[in-house]
Amino acid sequence: MSELQDYVDGVRQGSPRWVARAITLVESSRADHRELAQRLLVELLPGTGKARRVGITGVPGVGKSTFIDSLGTHLAATGHRVGVLAVDPSSSRSGGSILGDKTRMTRLAGSESAFIRPSPTAGTLGGVATATRESMVVLEAAGFDVLIVETVGVGQSEYAVADMVDTFLFLTLARTGDALQGIKRGILELADVIAVNKADGGGEQDAKRAARELASALRMLRGPVGADGWEVPVLTCSAATDTRVDEVWARIAEHQDRLESAGELHERRRRQQVRWMWTMVTDRLRAELKAHPEVRAMTGKLERAVLDGELTPALGADRILDAFRPPAG
Repeated sequence: MSELQDYVDGVRQGSPRWVARAITLVESSRADHRELAQRLLVELLPGTGKARRVGITGVPGVGKSTFIDSLGTHLAATGHRVGVLAVDPSSSRSGGSILGDKTRMTRLAGSESAFIRPSPTAGTLGGVATATRESMVVLEAAGFDVLIVETVGVGQSEYAVADMVDTFLFLTLARTGDALQGIKRGILELADVIAVNKADGGGEQDAKRAARELASALRMLRGPVGADGWEVPVLTCSAATDTRVDEVWARIAEHQDRLESAGELHERRRRQQVRWMWTMVTDRLRAELKAHPEVRAMTGKLERAVLDGELTPALGADRILDAFRPPAG
């Protein structure tokens, strides 16, 4: 039996060991691994497309990992198989995951119906691991019917994740003073569902107040109903006490069901595939540019010239690209 067939059979059988090996394969930057990974994905793609894909974001400290632990445990108990891709900030030296989300999802990590994979960002734009999309293909092919992608919650990561999922959940907290301070307008425009977490004990009334303010802000920003006919719900929950987390899931499922009944879900995923292709083009060109011997030889000198004001950034970029481009003719 060929190595490729071993991977295909292992993933389709839902073997945790083979799923982990397949994700490691698609994350690898080695040329032989990349070639095998693409052949594997071609084999697996026909068995995908049926899972619910959910992105979750929120500022550090909002309780994303606790929420995913609570939500995933609820879903597993109701018969779902849950795959979690927790995209971590990377060590600048090793590129490895440093937050260890898996250790904060203790209940879900112990479930046979769940698979959790912390993935290093390795410096990719937006904080999303280069192979996150391909890892989603592996998990779907292995029979996981709910995929959750957790973002680092900073920079452009929200936009990157929103472009690979069906429903985007923004998890937030009640804040003292102006509850809207610090919440970027872009997040409110991206969100399909909003939940104010830690609505328990003495924080419950603050959470309800924050939810009302967010709902009001959304109406001003997007109108009573969005362009797609969906009115973004703003809910309160407590992941620590498993309170109303099932209600948040019900609205996520409702959003996706509405997309599917309108024929928008299939079209959205088709557009995402095209954007995925161009993202891969950009990533690979950037990698080739940095690895180019002439570019590497001149980078230090050019950076010093720009730092010292001897060269404008535009001229520096021109020289790098001139070294990278093949000679005319």
